[in-house]
Amino acid sequence: MTIGIYGLGRFGLFWAGKMASLGRVVGYNRTPRRFPPSIELVPLDGLSECDVVFICAAISAIPQVAKDLSAVLRPGTLVMDTCSVKEFPLASLVRYLPEQIDVIGTHPMFGPDSADSSLHDLPMVVTPTRGSDSLVQEWADRFSSLGMRVMVMSPEDHDREAARTQGITHFIGRLLASLDLKPSPMGTLGFKKIFEVMEQTCNDPWQLFLDLQQYNPHTKEMREQMVGKFDELIQVLSGLSDNSTHDDGLTEK
Repeated sequence: MTIGIYGLGRFGLFWAGKMASLGRVVGYNRTPRRFPPSIELVPLDGLSECDVVFICAAISAIPQVAKDLSAVLRPGTLVMDTCSVKEFPLASLVRYLPEQIDVIGTHPMFGPDSADSSLHDLPMVVTPTRGSDSLVQEWADRFSSLGMRVMVMSPEDHDREAARTQGITHFIGRLLASLDLKPSPMGTLGFKKIFEVMEQTCNDPWQLFLDLQQYNPHTKEMREQMVGKFDELIQVLSGLSDNSTHDDGLTEK
């Protein structure tokens, strides 16, 4: 089996390494640059050799990627995205890829930072889109064989759940980063944990954060709920301040 990787950024290089145990891996990147010698580079039309192509590109880039691939892939090829949002990219792939191209959505709920040493028990979402049930099961079994914990769900269910897990985590991480927080020798365990969240989320591309917030139809509602709850807490604290007598016990008798 020949596996193609479209997009050799930080995640694409990571994913190419993980897929190498399943077959021959080749990679294509739109922007030419120097890659590790372990990566077998091919031009765009070289992906026509592949049995399966994983798209490791920004969510916002998927429509153009689908158009690029539609010109070179042969009938019967399987295309899988790896996006953190499912409804928008899968709709784009179905729209722009010929009907003879199978499509399965995937979302590895991890990346180079959290899965460098092992894939054991890390969550992997599989979203059936266009293709047979047996094909979906075949790849779910392959992911399981690599140690991943596979969950099969619809694009809508994925995006609703992701908005309140990954979406909120990235939002809070970027918010904390904007406060210019620094490690502190007096930092509590709780502070260290939120600092880790900030570091991990900010290690991902800024475009990923923007796309998570823009292309998941449920993240706007999540943000609005957060702002509402923030305002409620501020009102509670303001009420405490307004009701305080500030008696310091030093009034002259």
